[in-house]
Amino acid sequence: MSAKERLIEAAFELFGERGYDQTTVDDITERAGVGRTTFFRAFRAKEDVIFPDHEVLLGAIEARLSGSTPRTALLAVTEASRLVLQHYLAEGERARTRYRLTSSVPALRDREIAGVQQYQRLFRGFLHRWMGGTAETALRAELMAGAVVTAHNHVLRRWLRGQASAPEQEFDAAMAETVALFTRSDGDESSLVVFRTTKDLGALLPELQELLGPGDVKS
Repeated sequence: MSAKERLIEAAFELFGERGYDQTTVDDITERAGVGRTTFFRAFRAKEDVIFPDHEVLLGAIEARLSGSTPRTALLAVTEASRLVLQHYLAEGERARTRYRLTSSVPALRDREIAGVQQYQRLFRGFLHRWMGGTAETALRAELMAGAVVTAHNHVLRRWLRGQASAPEQEFDAAMAETVALFTRSDGDESSLVVFRTTKDLGALLPELQELLGPGDVKS
């Protein structure tokens, strides 16, 4: 285990035992068996230990979006959002500890909100460019980016609270509903939505049929 990982592990243990405000950097370094210099090489401040992978996730999202084509833009948005969910799922109990901390410590809650806004700006910028980058598409891109982040966070919070036993399936349904909000047909015009799902197609089609209306969904 690297020194950085030992520091993260020690910090989360201490935050759980003593609380965030009652834990100092010295407490963390002592528990991890490293010096203060090592801590500040890895993190700028104590709160950075709570969000050690934020920049990595931003980079992963940006890479997934930039690798898409106009025809696969909506799929890229869905898969980029899925990367964040999968990261939290892989963290397991550490993610739940973070959730409890950000729910109870105002400074950490503010930091988390700022992080979510960064994700949303990435999606908004990408969607705005995909839609044409005009003044007329700015609001639509803002609304869609907000909807994507809201749907993701809804599923993530349910899992963090122990309310979701199949979070990735819930995510698939949430993203399908979100995309449908922006791709419904008008009159005789129709839209084609393509997305990846791990859910059984036979189970998913009735949900999409209900969302989009009779005759709008074909397998």
